[in-house]
Amino acid sequence: QVQLVESGGGLVQAGGSLRLSCAASGSVFYLNTMGWYRQAPGKQRESVATITRSGTTNYATSVKGRFTISRDNAKNTVYLQMNSLKPDDTAVYYCNAWEGKNYWGQGTQVTVSS
Repeated sequence: QVQLVESGGGLVQAGGSLRLSCAASGSVFYLNTMGWYRQAPGKQRESVATITRSGTTNYATSVKGRFTISRDNAKNTVYLQMNSLKPDDTAVYYCNAWEGKNYWGQGTQVTVSS
């Protein structure tokens, strides 16, 4: 089993920044793709950004140019730097990792006030 623990969420004003972190522990061997997803009230969970072990990234159109995903393979940790935040970014953000199967973190709330 792999455990994912997120941190870094909170309340921020529009235009502000937050940095999310997600550390993986447990039966970690390779951790191929890691990523961040989000779910706003009444909406489906959506992909925000993903990153492969070699560093290839992919972003949702709505966050391109504002969010940056990165990872530290030695620490089994993935980060999401969120700049120029908008009220529409308000959601619970979930960390995801593939280690033979999909694993999810417990989620961290990000609230952007206008």
